[in-house]
Amino acid sequence: MLDPLLPDLRFRRLAIVGAHAPHRSEDAIARAARRLGLDAKCFDALRTHRRLGPLAGPLLERAIERFAPDFILCTRHAWRIGLPRLARLLRGRRSAFWFFDAISHEGVLELGQLCDVMYTTYANQRGLWHARGVPTMRWLPQALDPDLEQPPAVLRPEDRCDASFIGSGQYPHRWPMLVAVAAACDLRIWGAHWDGAPAALRIEGGPVVGSRFAEVVGASAVSLGANAVPAQDTEYASASDRMWKIFGCGGAYVGPWVNGIETMAEHGVHCRWYRSTEECVAEVRELVAQPEERAAMAVRGRLHALAHHTYDDRLRLLLADQEMPFAPPIVT
Repeated sequence: MLDPLLPDLRFRRLAIVGAHAPHRSEDAIARAARRLGLDAKCFDALRTHRRLGPLAGPLLERAIERFAPDFILCTRHAWRIGLPRLARLLRGRRSAFWFFDAISHEGVLELGQLCDVMYTTYANQRGLWHARGVPTMRWLPQALDPDLEQPPAVLRPEDRCDASFIGSGQYPHRWPMLVAVAAACDLRIWGAHWDGAPAALRIEGGPVVGSRFAEVVGASAVSLGANAVPAQDTEYASASDRMWKIFGCGGAYVGPWVNGIETMAEHGVHCRWYRSTEECVAEVRELVAQPEERAAMAVRGRLHALAHHTYDDRLRLLLADQEMPFAPPIVT
């Protein structure tokens, strides 16, 4: 539900510079912009740089200039077109850098300093990046893409399981919780980089996106969230975009509790939060044993996310030069 108190949009052409694929956040933002009435276009700095090397920067600069945006939104791969070149593009235009990750990457600090404002999806990182030299920091979590993240039309019987986790495996911090859940029920995992993970984990396949993501969520009694690094355990009201994707696909979500997270979604109403491995196992077991409750919770979670947490909502805030309120509504 878009906030009627926000000012009318004064921008009409939005260039999104970063990476590009139908399942990526950049594309979700572009779709939201079009629903809001903007002319929006993604410019794939990552893939163009990989394909063309030093030719990519000049090519992208000319393409962006031809598009003539009045607002440029950068994501973390925008630095690949060259910082001096990007600075020329930003001159005389409103700009923002939206950083989605919990860990730093090359070019993040420079993009934060170059753009008018830097948004982070993790609230506690505002102070961190400000201390590193980013002048203006704001908080803006990721969200649901209502066009892409929808319940599946058809389920694959071979995907059916008690619990699933969709995500990368190179983070040992999440392994103990997943091993404990796997010992308690039929847990299956989809994602990349699980080669070094404990043998007790059943790795069902590689990364799943789009409709395939929805199929896995739909076939799972419970869909899990798990923090990648310890720093995420102490974040304020922050979660991976996995949560919003699961809500959108109609899944019953069980994820890690952090301070303030119930301003995003309410325990027992929209999802279940766990504070320990033992709590996670208990919540999963309870929901697996109560199919009617988990189905009702999944419906409430999806309706809540559609009402308050779409990329349309987030983009309206960004274009209005505002951040996420620290006590958003949770009643649907």
